[in-house]
Amino acid sequence: MQFGMPTLIENRTLEDNVDLCRSLGLQFIELNMNFPEYQAEQLEQTEHLLDLARKAGIYYTIHLDENLNIADFNRLISEAYLETVRRSIIVMKKLLCLRDQYGDDTQPLLLNMHMNHGIYITLPERKVRMYERDFDTYMKSVAVFREKCEEWIGEADVKIAVENTDGFREYEKRAIEYLLESRMFGLTWDIGHSKAAGEKDVPFILNHQDHLIHFHIHDGSEKPPKNHLALGDGEIDLAERLLLAERSNARCVLETKTIEALKQSVAWLHDHRIMEKRV
Repeated sequence: MQFGMPTLIENRTLEDNVDLCRSLGLQFIELNMNFPEYQAEQLEQTEHLLDLARKAGIYYTIHLDENLNIADFNRLISEAYLETVRRSIIVMKKLLCLRDQYGDDTQPLLLNMHMNHGIYITLPERKVRMYERDFDTYMKSVAVFREKCEEWIGEADVKIAVENTDGFREYEKRAIEYLLESRMFGLTWDIGHSKAAGEKDVPFILNHQDHLIHFHIHDGSEKPPKNHLALGDGEIDLAERLLLAERSNARCVLETKTIEALKQSVAWLHDHRIMEKRV
């Protein structure tokens, strides 16, 4: 199995993250575009990324901005997000050589994304989700997104993986199923988010488990809802989830938020003989 780490807020530079990744024997870093230092214009400095990765013997995946909203009713906004995805895909294609050299070439290189819930209007007795109210308009934007991603990715071994967060809305499930009809898309199972959300996404994920290509692995609890805990500090059946990841030939990001929790999680994997130490 391929294990990697997220970009951590305690590390101010890519060099810091690469050094930590190498020291822990992990195989890749998920570059997070929520950070100012990993915006498209920085990621487009691919020679720098390639040089650091080759020295450490690692590769990269990309986590798209969590605010990504390809269906925003304001076309100026949605077009800006589409352009961000386009440029990120170009970067990923240039970084494929690292996956081929240091990773597993049976696993596509990927960009991870969240579904943006959109805004809602609060009525006296309920909340109305605008994407649910204007579902046809929403789906037209999703269709454009799928079509453009297929064009931009082309024949490259790159996919976009949709991640669960606090529970997929019904309109999002229909949109995700539409995306999954394309070979360019897959699913990320964030097992910590899933636990904190009361496992409400589990039936949907398991019904589409043949599309699982990526996991965010961290421990969590349901009551009180917690996630991003070090492995072993929560209530998740980690062995069961990791077995499914292995069966799905999915790579795993150890998505803790601190260096100490990441180190503890790597130690947990060693102790349970799930991850071999790299020399």
